[in-house]
Amino acid sequence: MEKQYRTTKIKSRICWFVALVLAFAALAAAVLPFFFMVINSFKGKFEMLTKGVFALPDQFNTGNYEEVLSGGFVRYFGNSVLVLCVSLLLILFISACAAYPLARFKFRLNGFIYATIVACMAIPIHITLIPVFQMTKSLKLYDSIGAMIGPDVAFALPISVFILTSFMAGIPKEIEESAEIDGCNKYRMFFTIMLPLAKPGLSTLAIYNGVNIWNEFSFAYTLTQSPKNRTLPLAVWDFQGQYSMNTPMIMAVLTLTVLPMIILFIFAQDKLVKGMTAGAVKG
Repeated sequence: MEKQYRTTKIKSRICWFVALVLAFAALAAAVLPFFFMVINSFKGKFEMLTKGVFALPDQFNTGNYEEVLSGGFVRYFGNSVLVLCVSLLLILFISACAAYPLARFKFRLNGFIYATIVACMAIPIHITLIPVFQMTKSLKLYDSIGAMIGPDVAFALPISVFILTSFMAGIPKEIEESAEIDGCNKYRMFFTIMLPLAKPGLSTLAIYNGVNIWNEFSFAYTLTQSPKNRTLPLAVWDFQGQYSMNTPMIMAVLTLTVLPMIILFIFAQDKLVKGMTAGAVKG
């Protein structure tokens, strides 16, 4: 028994050691690129060439950030925030309205509609660029903020409805039955009971879709032309062309672009984890 206990203890220590090594490797893979980007954004134009890329700057020069912020970056940032907020509101509301009947009502076309929505998840975004471009031109929305909202919402809805339907299906039916006894109709039940109970799932969708919308490039590049209507991913593209020989300046643009999402994830990661696990167990 003692020998078996020692063997088990040694195996446990080895497993913990391997897990820690893999965890630190994953942490390094995630942190080092961001560290490289930030420290080089404070360097001078030629300082990055004369020293190692991971060397600290001689002095933390904020001139790169000042020039980027004065070069139209704020306009790109405002466009991204506007597209993000409007798109998320539409995605969460429409997906909730679609998920509720699919999860709680029994009707003839329930399975067919749900299967069709799930099948839409398999459609690649890039094969729709030309049809979406032509539709946008026909609706006279080309080169406008509204041109990007439609595709962002449309391609986020299938996965959102899929996740939210599974989440709402796990909410105990006894809650609805008690509300019906008290005279609550379906509309009131949806807005006052189901939506508050689905907050963890909605928070997960908001974070997941928010990151995708914030980083969306293909439709923003295809459906806009003038700088006044472009979003942050295109700011990186434009600044790259403007400062192609000034790598620290590009690093400053990248840092300002990814920083909002990193801050959001730091403060909202608990909601993301809760939302991913809340529907796993039916109570």
